[in-house]
Amino acid sequence: MIVATAVCPHPPLLIRELGGGQDVAAELRKECESALEALAAHSPDVLVVIGGHDSSGEHTERLVPVREFGGTGERVSRERTLPLSLGVARRLIESVGYRGRVETATVAWDASADEVEALGRRVADRTERVALLVMGDGSARRGTRAPGHLDERAFGFDEEVRRCLSEGDRAGLLRLDPDLAADLMAAGRAAFQVMAHALASTGGPVGPKVLYADDPFGVMYFVAVWPCDSF
Repeated sequence: MIVATAVCPHPPLLIRELGGGQDVAAELRKECESALEALAAHSPDVLVVIGGHDSSGEHTERLVPVREFGGTGERVSRERTLPLSLGVARRLIESVGYRGRVETATVAWDASADEVEALGRRVADRTERVALLVMGDGSARRGTRAPGHLDERAFGFDEEVRRCLSEGDRAGLLRLDPDLAADLMAAGRAAFQVMAHALASTGGPVGPKVLYADDPFGVMYFVAVWPCDSF
C-alpha cells in the first residue's frame, strides 16, 4: 500500500560538498528535504526509491559517487557506488535524519512501456506501508548554455510534466513520449511513468503539490509531493 509519493531531481550539486563555498543548490535542496519530511510524516514501513540509470536493477551499494563528480575523498570503483540518482537520494535521506528501512532500484532511461509498468506494479503490490521517492529530472535543453543546448520543444514538454505533477494526473505522465523525452535529455521520463503505474490501483493523490519547478542550470527540476488517499 502506497501512502505517499514524492518527486525530486538528482543534479550532482545537491550533494553538498560538490558545491564548494557557494551553495548554489541550497533552495532546491531545501525543497527536496521538505518533500522527504512529508514522506516520513506518513510513518511508512519502507521507503522505496526509484531513480533513472543506464540500466534497471536493484542496488544495495551505500557509497555516494562524490569523486566521480569532482569531490574529494576515497577513490572507489564504480561498482561500489550508487548511481547518481540514488546517490543524491541517499544524501537527501541522510540530511533529514530518516532512519527507517530504505530500498533502492533503478529504471533504465530508455525503459519500455512494459518495463515501467512491471516495475510500478511490483511497488504497488507490496503489502507494507510504502513511501515512494521518485528521482528524475525534466529536460536538459532549456537554454543555449544547457547541457543539451536549446530545444524549444523542451518548454512544452516540461510544462506538461509540471501540470501532471500539480494535478495528480497519472494518465498524463503515462502519455509522455519516450522518443521526445530522449531528444530533450529528460532523465525522469521512465521514473515518472513507474510512479504513475505504481499508483494506478490507488484512489489517486490527495492534494498533490509542486514545491519547486525551475531550471537554474538549463535543466528543469521538479519537487512534488503526492499524499495518497489509501493513507
